Amino acid sequence: MEITRTTLGIAAGIAGTLFLGYCVYFDQQRRKDPLFKKKLRERRQKAQQNASRSRTLGGPVPDMSDHEAMQRFFLQQIQLGEELLAAGDLEAGVEHLGQAVAVCGQTQQLLSVLQQTMPAPIFHLLLKKLPEVSERLHASMKANRNSLHEEDVE
Repeated sequence: MEITRTTLGIAAGIAGTLFLGYCVYFDQQRRKDPLFKKKLRERRQKAQQNASRSRTLGGPVPDMSDHEAMQRFFLQQIQLGEELLAAGDLEAGVEHLGQAVAVCGQTQQLLSVLQQTMPAPIFHLLLKKLPEVSERLHASMKANRNSLHEEDVE
């Protein structure tokens, strides 16, 4: 018995139709679930909160005890700050450089380097925003630490 091209085409069509039917059936079952919309809303709210926090902080704030993660975060903030300043976005650039200064272990040396390399008005803006940025960063780190403790309990 020889399988013809037409027979293979019909078999593939039937298999594709069955697969689509399977997908539609389980999608309907999922949508009928009374908790589906609630879970979906919660997931979207959580994603929106994480996205807004990431935008304001230039990414998720790493664990302070992880030296490598803090170093990557520091370098990322320096790079983002420099790129944004070069693009003309002074506020965002100063924000990222402020975060880098806030997590830096040698704050005075970094500020000295920044003072020598940056125009005076931008450096003064950085000094002006530094307490606000540091406070926000530490509050975010504290919130991350608290959420980690809550997840451990569950």
